[in-house]
Amino acid sequence: MTVLYIDPGTGSMLFSILIGASATLYFLARNFIIRLKVLFSGASGGSKNYIPRVIYSEGSQYWNVFKPLVDEFEKREISLSFFTSARDDPVFGENYRFIHAEYIGEGNKAFARLNFLNAGILLMTTPGLDVYQMKRTKTVGHYCHVLHMTGDPASYRLFNLDYFDSVLLTGQYQEEEIRELEKKRNLPPKELVVVGCSYLDIYAEKIRVLPDPIRHTRDPGAGQAGAGTQRLTVLVSPSWGAGGILRRYGEALLDPLLETVHHIIIRPHPQSKKSEGAVLERLADRYRERPNLEWDYERENIVSLARADIMISDFSGVIFDFVFLCNKPVVYAGASMDTRPYDASDLDHELWQTAAIRKIGIELPEKDFTRIGEILRAAGTSPEQARIAVKNEAWQHRGEAGKRMADFMLSKAADGSRTHVSSLEGWGNSRYTTAAP
Repeated sequence: MTVLYIDPGTGSMLFSILIGASATLYFLARNFIIRLKVLFSGASGGSKNYIPRVIYSEGSQYWNVFKPLVDEFEKREISLSFFTSARDDPVFGENYRFIHAEYIGEGNKAFARLNFLNAGILLMTTPGLDVYQMKRTKTVGHYCHVLHMTGDPASYRLFNLDYFDSVLLTGQYQEEEIRELEKKRNLPPKELVVVGCSYLDIYAEKIRVLPDPIRHTRDPGAGQAGAGTQRLTVLVSPSWGAGGILRRYGEALLDPLLETVHHIIIRPHPQSKKSEGAVLERLADRYRERPNLEWDYERENIVSLARADIMISDFSGVIFDFVFLCNKPVVYAGASMDTRPYDASDLDHELWQTAAIRKIGIELPEKDFTRIGEILRAAGTSPEQARIAVKNEAWQHRGEAGKRMADFMLSKAADGSRTHVSSLEGWGNSRYTTAAP
């Protein structure tokens, strides 16, 4: 009997292709149905009227990513269309004169509108172009994705950035991963531009103007910890899913943590309420009577970041927000992630953020959970120089993201030309150009 052997690298590639092909076929069929519905209903989707510059926001949680860019267009008195899938998007309360905001619905309704858009450039944080419901069209000249994190582009789901014309980066290091994936998948090179991180620009200013009682306060019981013991405010801020510390460890981590003298703030990932609500309910019930515990579900994490003396997390990008904005120590548990559903599975090297977390954080192995109080005290000696070095690498052009993003959009829609990649033949190997209307 002949036994076939597939090496791990080939197996990973086959797995990636199978998942991507299945998802593509499924959503191509759904998109075809949507187009038929639009055709027979007489709706136009996006108007035939050409719109030079469009931003799409899939939810109000992305407002801090777009606000510096939108403010820059308003400042320059240049028109900009802002499509959103949030009825309560903050853009509607800004009283802009040159920003034309429109609610376009959620889910398939929004994607149908975008699939019939006639525009010079469409910029968004939404990944999965030409993989999921949102499809490339000849009537959009340029598709741009802006990273809304200071972590790895390869931490996206498989193929989620492949068919954009450009990606706006927070730091130069992110270019290496995208180029590696392009070569492996025989994709034409995207335009990669380092613009900085717009939401961190906003958060930095918000933290700067917070009242001193918030930025320097400890919890109400801070003076009751006992002689010689410093009572800290500890922020538990995990990722979501099977690898996140709340779901992975739960009581095994929180029980010994709550037995310390410290005040604990648990801030679950926003997706946790949707995807793992049962876990949160179980933990909330278990610790309902704990006086040194509070839960934070506020839309923004600024106040909790400012109050905390130290953070406990896993592989979540919030680690970098905390370190870059507050320059405070981090303890991490279970920082490794299952890369199989992500672009990272096709890389030949470790994720940047995994290595960075080791540089700036103190590891908390599961076997040492019972020593968590001791480890938290020792974390204050974590290397500040390493935190500064990682910040300089990942968050470039600080305070300039809005201006740089606006400059890029204007350069792409200035003459109305349309040059972009078709992903339907040969994995995006063909390019075509159509004239502006």
